[in-house]
Amino acid sequence: MNRFKTMALAGVCATGLALQSDARAAGEQGHYVHGVEGIKAASLPPPGLYWRWYNAVYSATKLKDNQGNNQPVGLDLDVVATVNRLIWMTPNKFLGADYGMDIIVPLVNTDLDLNNVGGGLDFDRFGLGDITLEPLLLSWHGAQWDAAAAVGAYLPTGRYDKTNPASPGKDFYTLMLTLGGTWYPDAQKLWSMSLLSRYEIHSKKDDTDLRLGDDFHFEWGVGRKVSDLVELGLAGYAQWQVTDDRGSAAVGDPSVHDRVFGIGPEVSATVPFLKSVVSLRAIKEFGAEDRPQGSIVALTLTKPL
Repeated sequence: MNRFKTMALAGVCATGLALQSDARAAGEQGHYVHGVEGIKAASLPPPGLYWRWYNAVYSATKLKDNQGNNQPVGLDLDVVATVNRLIWMTPNKFLGADYGMDIIVPLVNTDLDLNNVGGGLDFDRFGLGDITLEPLLLSWHGAQWDAAAAVGAYLPTGRYDKTNPASPGKDFYTLMLTLGGTWYPDAQKLWSMSLLSRYEIHSKKDDTDLRLGDDFHFEWGVGRKVSDLVELGLAGYAQWQVTDDRGSAAVGDPSVHDRVFGIGPEVSATVPFLKSVVSLRAIKEFGAEDRPQGSIVALTLTKPL
């Protein structure tokens, strides 16, 4: 529920790179970060106050054109992020669901190199990213299922410089709608299957005549408890741009839409002495078009307060 991965190719054309592809707004992406939720992604905790700490490293050396072919720019992109999320699930009910809210605060370090462009281009920046507020979290629980829905917004709180594509901020707002569920096939809840979908609607950038097209995402996970404390499984995601970019600053053909898929293993463990749940997943991307393709490693800790 956070977009702390700064896919920082937004300023590539502004720096003089002329790709022979219709890279979306010179490679700029929406806010939401794939791969930070996995097994039981659609299951929210019971009423209470929780701290969730995300740590992730995203790396990419391939920039794909609109046909999925590699672009010879010598891309070397590394994004390291640490994100604090405070979740409050209240004791109140709304539409039969537990009602809650959260805030997400990301710190992002981005290092972007284009080794084959103009003798080599190097951008880096560390700072506060765009903060997320979700004033509406809804969570339903059944005997063998969970369901969740949410409405949230990304705020342009991060520093943005249109001449530096490694900027931690994006210079636009995003409305995000979330809906998902988790199903437990067996009564003992040893197995779990989850699907969490999100829809992003972006505002126009403040400093540029550009409004990115809407994005649809879903994350999925299949897990199996191997003990009372440990769960193993597979996690993955998919993302598609579903509407055109708009504005005079949109690069190339606005009807060209980006996409990406990812899959990888996950382990989740309850740590009694920390009174916490820790999860680790490593996801490799494939099938990317009109965007970078790489991999993400994410470590998440969830602790009741």
